[in-house]
Amino acid sequence: VRWGVPLVTAVGDLAAAVTLGVLVLAAVALPVRPPAPQAGPQAVPAALRLVTGAAAVWTLASALRLVLQYAQASGTPLADPAFGRQLAGFVADTDAGRGLLLTVALAAVTTVIAAGARSPGALGLLVLLGLVALVPPSLAGHAAGSGDHETAVTSLGLHLLGVSVWVGGLAGVVLLRGRLGDALPEVVRRYSALAGWSFLLVGGSGLINAAIRVPRLDGLATRYGLLLALKAAAFAVLGVAGALQRRRTLPVLDAGAAGPFARLAAGEVAVMGTTLGLAAALGASPPPSPGRRALPTLAESVTGYALPPQPTPARWLTEWQPDLLWVLAAALAAGLYLAGVRRLRSRGDAWSPLRTVSWLAGVALLVYVTSGPPAVYGRVLFSAHMVGHMTLSMVVPVLLVLGAPVTLAFRALARRRDGSRGPREWLLAMVESRYARLLSFPPVAAFLFAGSLVFFYFSPLFGLALRTHVGHELMHAHFLFAGYLFAWVLIGTDPGPYRVSQPLRLITLLVAMAFHAFFGVALLSGSTVLQPGYFGGLGRTWGTSLLADQRAGGGVAWGIGDVPAIVLAVIIAVQWAMSDDREARRRDRAADRDGDAELTAYNAMLARLAEQDRRP
Repeated sequence: VRWGVPLVTAVGDLAAAVTLGVLVLAAVALPVRPPAPQAGPQAVPAALRLVTGAAAVWTLASALRLVLQYAQASGTPLADPAFGRQLAGFVADTDAGRGLLLTVALAAVTTVIAAGARSPGALGLLVLLGLVALVPPSLAGHAAGSGDHETAVTSLGLHLLGVSVWVGGLAGVVLLRGRLGDALPEVVRRYSALAGWSFLLVGGSGLINAAIRVPRLDGLATRYGLLLALKAAAFAVLGVAGALQRRRTLPVLDAGAAGPFARLAAGEVAVMGTTLGLAAALGASPPPSPGRRALPTLAESVTGYALPPQPTPARWLTEWQPDLLWVLAAALAAGLYLAGVRRLRSRGDAWSPLRTVSWLAGVALLVYVTSGPPAVYGRVLFSAHMVGHMTLSMVVPVLLVLGAPVTLAFRALARRRDGSRGPREWLLAMVESRYARLLSFPPVAAFLFAGSLVFFYFSPLFGLALRTHVGHELMHAHFLFAGYLFAWVLIGTDPGPYRVSQPLRLITLLVAMAFHAFFGVALLSGSTVLQPGYFGGLGRTWGTSLLADQRAGGGVAWGIGDVPAIVLAVIIAVQWAMSDDREARRRDRAADRDGDAELTAYNAMLARLAEQDRRP
């Protein structure tokens, strides 16, 4: 058991990395139509067969890891007659057991779907499954017990994602290079871009993880610190190898010599395997003890941070608790948008500065809601939570939609010519998919925006979002997505499946806001506190009672929610007037071109009718 746990962990991690990395490679880099006769069209099916085998190994290794980790934790021998019954209780009653079992199930589902996958849509589904499968390992590592729990869990998840795409993608290029033919240089370039992003992600997240687990320099002298240093050295070697590949190997590939690339890639794979082994050893080693720490307060044991002071107008600007996931997402959204604007202007195309300002304002407000005072006090006060909810679902989406990001992406991103799906092709596929058609149907979008309020807040989902990190992040993602979808249906200028008329948009807005107001009134007049065990167990000694605070949150939902609704109605009215003006100008231009043929034909028809009326 002692030797088996790190062994099956390393094998399972490597198989998981190959599964996800090859899936990403097949989804965004491998050609479907051969650019030359020597490049056979069998790269994607071969990649799926490779994914099937890797996912099967991942499933078996995860199942063995579940058994061996329980044996190691409990000290029960595998041959003990009570081992099976105790293992079943471990899986049913503990978060660690359920997480390991979920990993086994997701790996098994990935194996089955990959075995029968044929369409690009199936590739997208498999990539999503692989991303979801990274969540349980992120929650089960040493991050789960660190002081800064949420940052540690997020950084570990991003670390696993970067490693998987980097390691698995390179393994896919090496194993599939014989089927790529003349497409190999282009595939390597695309992988090189993925590897560059992965390198940054792995380095940044690894640095955050190391700072959290080894906060003092003397911790580097421990066994855990030594393994951490060895892993950092292997990471540096991989960075140097990647730089060499970019500078030396890619030009040689263009000349038709694949030998240097194969040798360098094989060396990288060997170093990556060593790195994964060190990572498995790190996972099996306890981090240095931080020494004696004060017992956590009630708020710290529930939220992960100390109870903030009573809110004041100044503290609504100064109390911050950065959420790593949303900070990185916002930075990426702002950076990619500005890069797209720069690309348009570099080739002489215009882009409205107002759109850019609107997008950046929405991104900045997103960071404020998810990492600023609304996030800090939203875990303590229901009224503050509702301020963040209203802003996230009704204000941020309006600013983002007015930025027209899909239009910018379609104009800035290059079109692929070999049948593969790059960012532009995947975005176009999502916009034109039947799922987008269903979700953008106005009644569906209105229900997701307003109807999910009742389903979320008056069900156990609200408590799950308050108490768990994953639930909290999914809550933010849902409200942002539902708000963006609703705002796009009403005022969006980006292309999409539906373009409803302005009167129907106004009706949709009025119905949704009436339901929204009903929700606020229900909170205002209610006498039952939502999640009293959570809000009442924080040890809060300042502020109003739980019921009074909840009623204040109902006032926020009812009152503040009307302001964005008025803004949306004004924007719809302005767009309505502008569309009428554009139609009038279009008719005038057509009349100038054809001598007002439409009006002439209409008058001739009236004359014929009048002539028929004059006949006996």
